[in-house]
Amino acid sequence: MKKVEAIIKPFKLDEVKDALNAIGINGMTVSEVKGFGRQKGHVEVYRGTEYEVNFLPKSKIEVVVPDSIIDKVISTIIEKAKTGNIGDGKIFIHSLEDVIRIRTGDKGEAAI
Repeated sequence: MKKVEAIIKPFKLDEVKDALNAIGINGMTVSEVKGFGRQKGHVEVYRGTEYEVNFLPKSKIEVVVPDSIIDKVISTIIEKAKTGNIGDGKIFIHSLEDVIRIRTGDKGEAAI
């Protein structure tokens, strides 16, 4: 099993969520996060005053998937989240030792 964390632009969230649902991903966790990468933020003007925005708003999607569909999940996220512009985001993949569903005690892929 793998845990996939994807940091994407917020306006791409619905498109990515719908595409993941279409390939059979039934559950996910979504968080509103802030951060920066190589772009290091940007400068905005508010009421004539310039100020630097260091942390940009992003959406973080977390899903746990069986190893058998990890490539499909990654390609789906890339396809739907990509704008071609700087700041499109990152995908992190973690190996999971085990998953346990609290309500039933199911373990492993049965708990996903």
